[in-house]
Amino acid sequence: MRRSIKLTLLTTIVVCMVGSSLFAWQWGRGGRRGRDPNDRGGVPVWDVSPRFKSDTFTFARVRYSDGSNRWGGRGGREGRWTIDMPDSDLNFSLRLQQITSLKVNPHPVVVDLDSPELFDYPFIYMIEPGNLYFSEPEVAGLRKYCLNGGFMMVDDFWGDHAYRVFYEQIKRVFPEREPQDVPLEHEIFQCVYPLTEKPQIPSIGGDWQYGITWEEGHGSDTRTPNYRAIYDDEGRIMVFICHNTDLGDGWEQEGVHEEYFREFSVKKSYPLGINIVTYAMTH
Repeated sequence: MRRSIKLTLLTTIVVCMVGSSLFAWQWGRGGRRGRDPNDRGGVPVWDVSPRFKSDTFTFARVRYSDGSNRWGGRGGREGRWTIDMPDSDLNFSLRLQQITSLKVNPHPVVVDLDSPELFDYPFIYMIEPGNLYFSEPEVAGLRKYCLNGGFMMVDDFWGDHAYRVFYEQIKRVFPEREPQDVPLEHEIFQCVYPLTEKPQIPSIGGDWQYGITWEEGHGSDTRTPNYRAIYDDEGRIMVFICHNTDLGDGWEQEGVHEEYFREFSVKKSYPLGINIVTYAMTH
């Protein structure tokens, strides 16, 4: 890993609440229809001191190859890897800047698994891998990244079929390792915001107002969220898998409906997201 992945802030992350609690956050951002990466949708740009340029957290989204385009490169401009962007990435970066002591880059990035730039980012985010198909350079790049201290969060895929597709591909990366269920007592669920349950965050377009937090139509039961991990030899989580849940929608859609914001963004999606990043940056 380059020096930028061994940030000096790794051992000094302290949560600094804005107001008295998460509930002091203001509702009203996100949920735009377009995906123009140059349109910030009202998310401000803040200054990052030149003194902290090399010690700044950047939200890095993975651009990956998928099964519909396995012979032609990476999914293209509208591949599944683009889901929820840019709002999800922008909103989460803003909340990290507001709520924690992390110095956060206001400009999220997209990174390829076979790029040398991958090693500039200690945390990477993959979304909707249910049609994933890694190229051989991506397999090699992701394996090297994770074994050298990197952390990948995988989010927003539902049902047994999507999980099987992801499992087959991640086993190409780590044929000697199995994803394991992560208990609620693990520090990734407790390190900043102590969670009392493994949260399931629904899509804003679902029937969550009627108590249905899972997605139908995936050919299998999706009522139970699954959180699994692939560990290194020291017990550090390298890949954190969020299955049958959608943290990214909780970030992206925080401004669509106030009740959704209060019940899912504030209480579940942001707290777990902050826990995950804190774990990644301190391990």
